Amino acid sequence: MINHQFKKFGFQPFLNKAIEELGFYQPTEIQEKMIPLILKGESAVGQSQTGTGKTHSYLLPILEKIYPEKQEVQAVITAPTRELASQIHQEIVSITKFSEKTITARCLIGGTDKQKDMEKLKKQPHLVVGTPGRIRDLIKEQALSVYKAQILVVDEADLMLDMGFIVEVDQIASRMDKDLQMLVFSATIPEKLKPFIKKYMENPEYVQVQPKKASAETIEHILVPLKSREKIDLLYQLLIAFNPYLALVFTNTKQMADEVADALAAKGLKTGRIHGDLTPRERKKMMKQIRDLEFQYIVATDLAARGIDIEGVSHVINYELPQDLDFYIHRSGRTGRAGFSGICASIYTPSDEDILNRLEKRGIRFLHRDIQKDAIIEIPDRNRRKNREKMADETELKAKALVRKPKKVKPGYKKKIRQEIEKLKRREKRLKAKKK
Repeated sequence: MINHQFKKFGFQPFLNKAIEELGFYQPTEIQEKMIPLILKGESAVGQSQTGTGKTHSYLLPILEKIYPEKQEVQAVITAPTRELASQIHQEIVSITKFSEKTITARCLIGGTDKQKDMEKLKKQPHLVVGTPGRIRDLIKEQALSVYKAQILVVDEADLMLDMGFIVEVDQIASRMDKDLQMLVFSATIPEKLKPFIKKYMENPEYVQVQPKKASAETIEHILVPLKSREKIDLLYQLLIAFNPYLALVFTNTKQMADEVADALAAKGLKTGRIHGDLTPRERKKMMKQIRDLEFQYIVATDLAARGIDIEGVSHVINYELPQDLDFYIHRSGRTGRAGFSGICASIYTPSDEDILNRLEKRGIRFLHRDIQKDAIIEIPDRNRRKNREKMADETELKAKALVRKPKKVKPGYKKKIRQEIEKLKRREKRLKAKKK
C-alpha cells in the first residue's frame, strides 16, 4: 500500500517500498524539481543548502534507471570526502535491499587498499560512488570501466572545487559515454565552476532552491561575548552549562581544532575531532566512535558542516565565527533537523561585528546570553547603546528643525535655543514612552 506522495513519479515497487521504510511522505522542493528532470535524462544543476534532501533527489531516479541484467557500470557518483561517499553508498544499500533483482554498488575511496578494490572490480558493479582521485586511478589501471556509463553525479561541487578535485572529475567525465547525463549539486555556484559545467552540459536545467529562511525555525541562535575571559575556559563553561546530547564545536583551521580538542580533553571532556589532517585510519575510527555515541563533544573544521552527516547534534558552538556567511548557515544547519530543536551558540568579540551585522541582514535573529555561576543568563542586546545614540541623534535633529533662529540676535539667544531643544527632546521622549 503506497501512502506517500512519491507515487506520482511512477517508481518501481521496490523503490516505493524503500521510500515507505525510510519514512518519506512528501518530496522536498529539490526532489520535486529534480526527480522528473533526471528521469527524463536531462542534465541539471541543483543548487540547494545542506539538509534539503538532495541525496535522494538523485539516488531514487538513478536507481529507477538502472538495468540489473546489464553487468556494467551505469552511473558514477563523486563526492569530495570519503565520509560523504561512504554515507551515499550506505543510502544506496538501504534502498537496493528491497529490490528482487540484485543491484550492486561499490564504494571507492582513498585511504583503503587499492589492490582489494581492484579484486572486487573483477565483476563490474552497476553503480560506483567514491572520491574522484580513487575512481580516476582505478579507471587508469583499467580495473574500472566507465565508458558505457551515462550518468555522472558531482555532489558538493563547490567544495569539490575548493579542495582541488575538479580536475579529477573532469578526467573521469572524459572517459564516460559521449551522451553523458551530468548532475551537479552544490550549495553555491562559484564563477570558477562555470567553465566545467559549460564543457559537459550544453543547456542544463538550473534548479535553485532558496531556503524560505536563512535558518530553520527550530534553531535558536545565541551570542556570547568573550569579554576579558580565556576563550577555552568560556567554551568549557558553556559546554558544561548546555550539557548537550551531542555538540559540534567549529573552528576555522585544523590546527585550532586540535588545540581546542586537546584543551577540552585535558579538562576531562571526552572529545572527538574531525578535520582533513587525520589519517584515513584515524578518520574511519573516529566516525565509528561518533556513530557509537562515544563522544558528547566533537571539535571540527567546516569539512564536517558539508561533507559529513552526523545524527543527533543538539548544539553547535562557533568557537571561531567563519568569514563566509554560507559556512555559518551550513554549521548551524547541523542541528535542529528532522523537526527537533537545536541551539547554535557563537563566542564573539568586537572584531566579529561585521559578520554578525551581515548575518542579521540575512534574517538571523540573535539572542544575547552569558554564563554566570554555571548558568546561562539573558543579557541586553549588544546594539542597545548604538540604538540609543541613534534615537538621541534623530530627536536632536528633529528638535533643531522645529526651533527657528530669531531674525534679530539678542544676548543669550544660544542659551534659549538650547533650552528649547532640551524641552522638545523631553517631549519627544514622553511621546515615545506613551506609544510603547
